[in-house]
Amino acid sequence: MSLKEIIEEIRKLNTADQHRLKQFFVNSLASYSASEPVFKEVSERKHKEGYTCTHCHSTKVVRFGKYSVKMDMRLIERQRYRCKDCGKTFTDVTNTPLHRTHLPHKWLGFIQCMIEGYSLRKASELIEVHYVTLFYWRHKLLSAMKQMDFEKIEGIVEMDETYFLYSEKGKRNLKGRKPRKRGGSSKKRGISKDQVCVLVARDRQKMTYSKIIGQGRIVKTRLDDAIGSKLSSTNVLCTDAWRAFKTYATDKGLEHYRFKSDGYQRVKGVYHIQNVNSYHSRLKGWIDRFNGVATKYLDHYLSWFRFLDSIRHRNNDATVSKMIIESCLFSTVETYDKLRLSEFSK
Repeated sequence: MSLKEIIEEIRKLNTADQHRLKQFFVNSLASYSASEPVFKEVSERKHKEGYTCTHCHSTKVVRFGKYSVKMDMRLIERQRYRCKDCGKTFTDVTNTPLHRTHLPHKWLGFIQCMIEGYSLRKASELIEVHYVTLFYWRHKLLSAMKQMDFEKIEGIVEMDETYFLYSEKGKRNLKGRKPRKRGGSSKKRGISKDQVCVLVARDRQKMTYSKIIGQGRIVKTRLDDAIGSKLSSTNVLCTDAWRAFKTYATDKGLEHYRFKSDGYQRVKGVYHIQNVNSYHSRLKGWIDRFNGVATKYLDHYLSWFRFLDSIRHRNNDATVSKMIIESCLFSTVETYDKLRLSEFSK
């Protein structure tokens, strides 16, 4: 059918169908024009110091032809590479969240939904991708973001723990208890093995560390394993009055300020734990929207919130691009089966 014949057929459509067709073309062109600069920047950032094999990390890499990617109605050619040492081929998105995705032009729209905090079903309606697919997209992206880290925390460090109810959400045939509804609550009073401990450390430059460090009360050995490499004798530690923090600070030779939970003295000069407590409050409020998070995925959600807090939940082209580009700089080999069958390591 010629272009002239296609135009004639379009003219025969009613006004509503013509409008839907117009929106289809506008969205298609917009997704292409927005996605391509992001893919180009991923390529430039990954290869700024030369080509490196994704599989064996050799630098003996050559370009190895092109491959085609369908971007809605367009076919885009992208570069393929070959490693001379291991003989394997790879692309700019091999072992990234975008690896083997069939709808690359939908990712930017999905990340906008993630920043807005939309549910998977609402995001599915907006970008027209099944919500189960979006669930795996989410966790492939977050498994890469979880690797974003920093070497040291500077100056005054506020450190405190918070607790989340241990959850096996999504698991069938639970053993030992009945399933909870909408998160539920523990049958045991206080802090017990039903709770998972999340350590949050935050300096005055807003550099934040957050990670699960086990079940039940925080202990010194777990504390040292989690964050010992990021602290030095130059740091000043501000914590609550829990004894594990005092023992840890003494062993490490850190200057230490403690603040009791009774709230009588919340500030000692420039020292306090109000920043980290405020972070806990924002984190808890944000996580509540999910009506319980499976503990095996909780570190993913901690990384997600840490990124959102760093960009102050701003949803614009810059933050969307930042989220996808930085996640593609880390290698991840998570597949649907690995995510689905993963277990929480206690």
